[in-house]
Amino acid sequence: MARNRTARAPETGAAGSGTGRVRCAIYTRKSTEEGLQQEFNSLDAQREASEAFIASQKNEGWQVITDHFDDGGYTGGNMDRPALKRLLAAVEAGSVDCVVVYKVDRLSRSLMDFARIVEIFDRNNVSFVAVTQQFNTTSSLGRLTLNILLSFAQFEREIISERTRDKMSGARRKGKWIGGHPVLGYDIDPKGGRIMVNPKEAEQVRTLFNLYLSEGSTLPALQEAQRRGFLSKQWTTEDGKVRGGKSFTRGLLHSTLTNVLYTGMVDHKGVLYKGEHEGIVDQTTWDRVQEMLKRNGSDKGASVNSESAAANLQHLSPLDELP
Repeated sequence: MARNRTARAPETGAAGSGTGRVRCAIYTRKSTEEGLQQEFNSLDAQREASEAFIASQKNEGWQVITDHFDDGGYTGGNMDRPALKRLLAAVEAGSVDCVVVYKVDRLSRSLMDFARIVEIFDRNNVSFVAVTQQFNTTSSLGRLTLNILLSFAQFEREIISERTRDKMSGARRKGKWIGGHPVLGYDIDPKGGRIMVNPKEAEQVRTLFNLYLSEGSTLPALQEAQRRGFLSKQWTTEDGKVRGGKSFTRGLLHSTLTNVLYTGMVDHKGVLYKGEHEGIVDQTTWDRVQEMLKRNGSDKGASVNSESAAANLQHLSPLDELP
């Protein structure tokens, strides 16, 4: 375990003289909740290493404060973390002299956020120590080293993100299902990787399209769907929570009528590709509905066509609005 510099001395005494006291706050973080239920998890390991380092600096007056600052299941890509907020509040309150972490990226993976955090530390005369890395935040060389490290960490994140996006784009171009919430008319294959037609729900989808064609506009079609007791797609999450299964709304009906997935196609950045799944709605019915939606216009305040239909689904975030 690398030895780091001692923290800057608080006003009560000089660190290293044996008379000063350096109050050390330990911050730990793990990006996912996986394994946190274990008796000894990653957060415990980080804290144990930090405590051991602080103990090695006992002659310099280093002491661990009793408060714990542990963020389990929070990304280091932003500052929206409860324990980090408490830590910064303690720094601002003057109750901390030194912040100790296992590695720099536990504090932040964002160069911009890290600079903001260090600025808060400096403003309050608080030192920062990474147990396994030698850094001195009070020197220009130390700051340069930290910036280089975080720049590479951020670069690595961006490369991973680019690779993930490229992989998903490639899958989309091949017409593959790349995940997400299930939609009315389809079930997700238990083996993963594709969707399968749910015959009962598929008939409901076709009925909704025919209702719109026969009624001529969204409102009467919606009223008839509600009268028949049509419900949105219902599914159970991995943690056992039941989602969907609610009455149709105007927005939900519109998103159903403009979901190009029902034609057996998938959309990627405005381009349609032949999907691996079976279509539910025939092309003639689809085209007639899109043309009627375009003529009516006011159904959703904007015209909709086949090419842009799937793109509308990208903006649906509330679970209740998914068919």
